[in-house]
Amino acid sequence: MLAIVAPGQGSQVPGFLLPWLENSQSSSLIDHWSSIINLDLRALGTTAEADEIRETSNAQPLLVAAGLIAFARLRSEFNFEVSAFAGHSVGEITALGAANVLDFESAMKLVRVRGSEMSQAALGSNTGMAAVLGGDREVVVAHLSSLDLTAANENGAGQIVAAGSATQLALLGENPPAGSRVRPLAVSGAFHTSVMAAAVPVLRELASQLEVHDSSVPILSNKDGASLNNGEELLTRIVGQIAGPVRWDLCMDRLSALGITGVLELPPAGTLVGLIKRAAPDIETFALKSPDDLTSAQEFIARHGGN
Repeated sequence: MLAIVAPGQGSQVPGFLLPWLENSQSSSLIDHWSSIINLDLRALGTTAEADEIRETSNAQPLLVAAGLIAFARLRSEFNFEVSAFAGHSVGEITALGAANVLDFESAMKLVRVRGSEMSQAALGSNTGMAAVLGGDREVVVAHLSSLDLTAANENGAGQIVAAGSATQLALLGENPPAGSRVRPLAVSGAFHTSVMAAAVPVLRELASQLEVHDSSVPILSNKDGASLNNGEELLTRIVGQIAGPVRWDLCMDRLSALGITGVLELPPAGTLVGLIKRAAPDIETFALKSPDDLTSAQEFIARHGGN
């Protein structure tokens, strides 16, 4: 049983889209999407520097575009069945596009507004995020709460991302939970917390205008790891998720519970398969990073989702 997963913000690196655009169909899609969302995805994915693609309003559309380009390429070249989709944070929009809950254009419009509104909500908030690596989950979560910080991303495999004010994050760095270390993250705000609340109504309004379909394949929700097929419910959860914690640990638990045997991560791949290797070592993983990996990806798919 094959699952397709899509990474979230922070996984992008300069130039990672370049090899994918050597394919004429992929190149045309990128130019088309750039036009409809008024953002130069080609430049962002090929020539932009790290600081430019780190900016939330740029990073999020770029990540979804990359994932959809790669999935479309897989679909055009190989015949296979998918048993589940999942995405980390903004990667949930990639998952909805790949599962045909949203068409690709709608997914790109949604992520364009998501990135812009989350970036706007963070302005002037003097907030940020930091990864807490190691330590017991209950101890870490309690420690964050005592510092008035939020466990914004529970990623499993000993990784929890704290979010909140810069002052409180500094205190966390000086006094990490027992058995852990703290690594500040280069983000512009406290994502997946109440700081993002102002972005929710804007995204909800856009979502109400999009055509949504139910999925024939389960999609795992970041909210609680639930396995869902109802398109409206999935979209509602994704809208609310920008101001609520991401429970990727529960998504990984669900992959195991569903009997998934292989997980393929869409580009820019690596982060999620790394977490899965540690949290669910019985699941075979594959990081699809460039078109050079397609032959190996075909072999991987044949073992887990081939027809």
